[in-house]
Amino acid sequence: MKEQNLKNHPQLVPAYHFVLFFILLITLGWSIGHFVKTITIGSNRVQALMFVLMNVALLLSAYLFRAFALKAQDRAIRAEENLRHFALTGKLLDSSLKVQQIIALRFASDNEFVALAARAAKEGLSNKDIKAAITNWRGDFYRV
Repeated sequence: MKEQNLKNHPQLVPAYHFVLFFILLITLGWSIGHFVKTITIGSNRVQALMFVLMNVALLLSAYLFRAFALKAQDRAIRAEENLRHFALTGKLLDSSLKVQQIIALRFASDNEFVALAARAAKEGLSNKDIKAAITNWRGDFYRV
């Protein structure tokens, strides 16, 4: 697998992020246009409204499927990084760390993880600042 770093770690799934949402937006636009047309004609308004509502539901579902998967992944990352910190130090992560900070810390190698976690808690570093401070990048190839 290709080595990850600050510049190439974001992961996009083209079929999901581009194709699916493009299709959903096109069908939503088409169904809204069809609904407006049926209002002026005066027939099949209920069916046209149902198409609009179904397309809105599909778009919302696609968003929520991704949001729920990411939320579950965030919980798993938080638990994994807490365990890693405990294995390295005998203590849990600082409770003041936010989930986004912990998620960014997962890319730090074991050599810099503990010090960077302490610094992030003390200075309130953002997830971008944490990622930029990592010198020894640890790839995460199992993300959703």
